[in-house]
Amino acid sequence: MKALLDTHTFLWWVHNDPRLSGRVREIIGDGSNTLYLSAASGWEIAIKAQLGKLQFPPNLNQFIAEQLIMNGIDTLPISVRHGLHVATLPSHHRDPFDRMLVAQCQLEHLTLLTADSQIAQYDVQILW
Repeated sequence: MKALLDTHTFLWWVHNDPRLSGRVREIIGDGSNTLYLSAASGWEIAIKAQLGKLQFPPNLNQFIAEQLIMNGIDTLPISVRHGLHVATLPSHHRDPFDRMLVAQCQLEHLTLLTADSQIAQYDVQILW
């Protein structure tokens, strides 16, 4: 399986949060799956950390980089194609980060690992 982790999914995984579903724990823990974290999620994490909404070690870059390596998660850059595809999406969701994740999943044929029920309104495969 090729899957994109929603920002909360990644954070719940690295912090062993009980809100992460058992199904998603299995998918992330199964080394045969190809997992991605979007640049949009990195941007969202940075903004929320700066605003004090998320607590991280002082070196956020190092922490995230280590977590990606330890967990076998690849990064997914944002391309112009991804950005332009957002304009084709219906306005089911107002969050620009989530809309980008939907666009990336649609164009890259990825399953989105998310607990966000609003995303299910889009033409994208989600698992939770």
